[in-house]
Amino acid sequence: MSTTTTLVPFEDALTRYEPVMGLEVHVELNTATKMFCGCATTFGAEPNTQVCPVCLGLPGALPVVNEKAVESAIRIGLALNCEIADWCRFARKNYFYPDMPKNFQTSQYDEPIAYNGWTEVEVDGEVFRIEIERAHMEEDTGKSLHVGGSTGRIHGASHSLLDYNRAGIPLIEIVTKPIEVPGDKAPSVARAYVNHLRDLMLALGVSDARMDQGSLRADVNLSLRPVGTTTFGTRSETKNVNSFRSVERAVRYEVSRHAGILDAGGSVVQETRHFHESDGSTSAGREKSDAEDYRYFPEPDLAPVAPSREWVEELRATLPEPPAERRKRLQSEWGFSDLDMRDTVGAGALDLVAATIEAGTSPAAAKKWWLGELARRSNEQGVDIAELPITPQQVAQIQSLIDAGRINDKLARSVFDGVLAGEGSAEEVVAARGLEVVSDDGALSAAVDQAIADNPDVAEKIRGGKVQAAGALIGAVMKQMRGQADAARVRELILEKLS
Repeated sequence: MSTTTTLVPFEDALTRYEPVMGLEVHVELNTATKMFCGCATTFGAEPNTQVCPVCLGLPGALPVVNEKAVESAIRIGLALNCEIADWCRFARKNYFYPDMPKNFQTSQYDEPIAYNGWTEVEVDGEVFRIEIERAHMEEDTGKSLHVGGSTGRIHGASHSLLDYNRAGIPLIEIVTKPIEVPGDKAPSVARAYVNHLRDLMLALGVSDARMDQGSLRADVNLSLRPVGTTTFGTRSETKNVNSFRSVERAVRYEVSRHAGILDAGGSVVQETRHFHESDGSTSAGREKSDAEDYRYFPEPDLAPVAPSREWVEELRATLPEPPAERRKRLQSEWGFSDLDMRDTVGAGALDLVAATIEAGTSPAAAKKWWLGELARRSNEQGVDIAELPITPQQVAQIQSLIDAGRINDKLARSVFDGVLAGEGSAEEVVAARGLEVVSDDGALSAAVDQAIADNPDVAEKIRGGKVQAAGALIGAVMKQMRGQADAARVRELILEKLS
């Protein structure tokens, strides 16, 4: 197999080929304990401190199913409009992998707990229906750290370290049926779908869905077929893509790569691929195994799961408002235009804006700060807006200082600097940096007198009735007082002195 491929520009590739996608999203559940044992699931614990004979696969250790994980799986299935199995069971998925100490993964194969569902996503005002093949329960693997190489991968590494803390954490894998949408929409539909699942998981309260911590990961399957044909091409599977932007980039890159191979008369290899955040490219992993290669067989140490219809209906009653309906409701309550709402959702700021409004801020002010000042900072830092070290409550506190006349919008930006730098609350930053607006008439009057003396021509215009000219004097006072003057009071003083 050639190691180099000529990439075809994305738009050019779409003139000859149609992409077909399949997305597999792994969701780590936020249960207190692992899927089959009582070990803790705390993220970031010291390596190999959250393990026991069961999750280490030691001889004689027997697993027990986590009931809360089953409950979460059912609620996820219901939220995705799936059928819930009357009876299902676990299977052993056999393969050699150093970060799976049992040398097999306990998963579900032909009998998943949830199957045959659907959901919808909206892109540029158009709704796309995504068919769900299955949502099944399984356990996560451990984590390998490859040391000594330049890439952090096993190739070129001198040795590897294994952390089994993550091995056995409950996972739900959500698998779509083939997604066939207009080619130019494929990257944005893939991104919107993963974003939608994250919103859904958060609304259900079953996962923290932190892509940066791996609790929500997407595998992007993609193939191309010539325009006008119906037979699917050979697929590649880009593994463990961990941001919305990267999902979109992975689709675009693989379309360009597949097209280059096909244009050259080559054949696409069915394989896993690694995604590279640095440049949006992918590289070969291993040739992809088919289901029969894993030698699935029923797990003999676990009883089947048979949720009663009464329990399923009880769980159905706990489902939250669907994200799409919630967005429509909030848009109406907030008075946002379609464009306002699209921008808010697109920035990943919907929940942040909602929480800021709940904390007492007006919708307009919440949108202004999150989609303006804070979106700019997240773009500059190359992080998702939700990763900024500031909470909706802190944003609401800053706006309350503005509403009280204690700071203005310009000073608020300095308060944001301080809060984001970890200098304390908004009140503490204002006090420490001396940012409060000056409303003392003595200080303001002296500054106004100086501005009038420095700008006699402007003062004369105001005396002549051109009140709008006061803006120039207000600006002079604000400059003199480093933006900390009470602009409304300054205007009153100017007009009093020159009337």
